[in-house]
Amino acid sequence: MTTTLTPPRRATLQRRIRWIVAATIGYNLIEAVVAITAGTIASSGALIAFGLDSTIEVLSAAAVAWQFTRRDPERWEKGTLRVIALAFFALAMYVVAGSVLALAGRVEAEHSTLGIVITAISVIVMPFLSLAERRTGRELGSATAVADSKQTLICTYLSAAVLIGLLLNTGFGWWWADAVAGLVIAAFAIREGVEAWRGDACATSVGMLLDDEGDHDEHRHDAR
Repeated sequence: MTTTLTPPRRATLQRRIRWIVAATIGYNLIEAVVAITAGTIASSGALIAFGLDSTIEVLSAAAVAWQFTRRDPERWEKGTLRVIALAFFALAMYVVAGSVLALAGRVEAEHSTLGIVITAISVIVMPFLSLAERRTGRELGSATAVADSKQTLICTYLSAAVLIGLLLNTGFGWWWADAVAGLVIAAFAIREGVEAWRGDACATSVGMLLDDEGDHDEHRHDAR
């Protein structure tokens, strides 16, 4: 059973997504600058990768923002999903490369108070942005909004991994911790990228879209 949205409600949800995406882009831009700066000062490959990941998140959010400025957002669903999928793959490739190089070279970063602060804030902020966009996307029936919310959630996991790595490196000298966590997150990102590429970013959302198409087909059949 699908819920048919009234035009005013659909417009409200689309406007809400634009606001959520704008907030995500703004926060990630700040996060990227702070993380890359902190990583450069501390010679931390994990922090620099974290900052660059934020730029990928900006790309994903910008793609959704662009879609929902179109007159017919659903028309651009597939193309936007492909952009989000590529962002997932790019994120996975970069994290894998950074983690492998860190493990092979025994790269030891210096303590970074700024890095710990920015990653800790991200662990708190990102889940709220992800949840808000996911709920709105599901109600609207937008696979791209749900896929972008998953991208934001992966950034939360990455934030937590980098934070734990920084704390373990500072407290116990475990320089390899964040690199190992990064590899696990990369595997998850690849899986989500494949689902987004196939259009399966969210079974509920895509199911709603297919049900809507089925309803339209039934109406056309009845009209005959």
